[in-house]
Formats: sequence, structure tokens, C-alpha cells
Amino acid sequence: MGIYTSTLHRALEMISGVFDSAWTVDHLDDGESAMMEGFTSIAYLAGVHTQLRFGNTVLCQSFRSPALLAKMTSTLQFLSGGRFILGIGAGSNEEEYRAYGYDFPPDGVRVDQLEETLQILRLMWTEKQATFEGKYYRVNEAFCEPKPEPLPPIKVGAFRPRMLRLTAKYADWWNASSSWLRRYHSMSAELERACAEVGRDPASVRRTWSGGIAIARTQKQAEVLAGTRISARAEDGDFGFVGTPAQVVEQMRPFIDLGVDYFMLGCEGFPSLEPLELLVNEVAPALNYG
Repeated sequence: MGIYTSTLHRALEMISGVFDSAWTVDHLDDGESAMMEGFTSIAYLAGVHTQLRFGNTVLCQSFRSPALLAKMTSTLQFLSGGRFILGIGAGSNEEEYRAYGYDFPPDGVRVDQLEETLQILRLMWTEKQATFEGKYYRVNEAFCEPKPEPLPPIKVGAFRPRMLRLTAKYADWWNASSSWLRRYHSMSAELERACAEVGRDPASVRRTWSGGIAIARTQKQAEVLAGTRISARAEDGDFGFVGTPAQVVEQMRPFIDLGVDYFMLGCEGFPSLEPLELLVNEVAPALNYG
């Protein structure tokens, strides 16, 4: 077992009993840096770390056909004993699409495709045989056995009004990644309007936040860890939590006040586990996690 893998296992053992889940991204490459395929990774890790739930922060709906995705998620939910959470989005990285030979349709088309995907997933998971004829995808009397039990929660990553309407219509959870407080507040209000349009109680949509965290004993050390990847200043774009444990707690509390009760945090500094230790031992208890 390599250093990376052994350290990853140590990290997942460290969060057990404090956090209930672990997450991967669904990107296919990161230039010359190593990038593991997300679904394969969680299928393996879920089998080893049976104390945790697993999911992709968002799967790219374009990378797998909807029926195949329904089968993959159903299988993983069955084998893991119901520990899978389906995060999914419309996809956005054109360079990645092109590199792997996928067409990259316009934004509106990708959103339409995601909506058809969500409809097919529900049909495949709940009907004895699923038939669906859409503009982009179709299935014909398809079986999906064994059925997932329970149905995986569906978490949609959404920022813009149309995606937020889709979230209100189909999702159990909503995620807005790397969003600063004022932007999150605005999107939350838009989601509530979308829920009203479809006759849904907005409280029935779980609010989640995902993004980076750079945490250290001093602010200066935390800023070095963050580098140019994340910033606690909204104007810098890729927002994350940066600072000492006490500073990070204060940065997170306003999101909790807006209804966020689930954070998916990528700790900067890996393979060093010191930042993760601070998150587990000092930040989580202060926020009543763990």
C-alpha cells in the first residue's frame, strides 16, 4: 500500500465518529497531477470504511448514461447497506469534456439533459421496468435490480435560477460549492421562490455547502496552506474557510444561521493530517458536530 493510500485510510479513520460521510469529486483530469476517478474510488472506500457514508460532491451527468448511472448507484447502495448519497450536476468544465472525447453542449442543453437524467433515475429506482422517451435520453422497459434500499438522497449542485428550480423539483439536498455568504443568501432566497412555484416546503430541501478549508495554528500558516486556491475574501472568487480554528468557526457560523447543516470540506495540506486534526478536534466540537 502506497503512502497516499495509507494516509487516506488514516484520514477516514480519523473522521469516523465525528463526521458521517466522505466525498470525492467527479473530475477526470487535473493536468499532469494525479486524479482518481470518483465513482470507482468511493466504491472501493465504502467497502473498507463501513462506518461512513460516501458520495461525489457532484457527479457530472454527461459522463455516464442515465440508465447506467441508475444501475451503478443502485448497486452501490445495495452493497454498501444504504450508505450512498447521489450528488449530481450539469457539468461545466469544457476542457475536460473535450480531452475525454465528450461533446460539450450549451448550458441550457446540459440542464435539460440533467433533468431527463433525474427523471430516469427515479423511474429506474422505483418502477419494475422503466420506459422513458426524452429529447436526449431514452430507456425501454429497462430493469434495475436490485432496487436501492433506501433510495439514495439526491443532492443537486446549483447556482443559477433554472438549476435552482430543477433542485426544488427533484432534489432532496441542495449544494452550493465555494460560495461566499452574501451569494449563498441570494441563492437561498431564489431556491425558496422556486420551491413556492412547485408547491414545495423549502424546509424539505437540505442545505449543504462544499469547498476548501485551510486551517492552522496561526492565520499566516493557514494563508500559506490556502495559497491561491481558496480565499476567505468573497471578492477573490473561489471562497473557502481560512484561518485558525477559532477564525474558521466564526466564518462557518453565519452559514449555519442560513440553514446549512451539512458541510463537505476539502482540507488543504494533505498528506499532512494536522489540518484535519484541528478540524476534527477543535472546529467540529465548537459547532456541535461530533
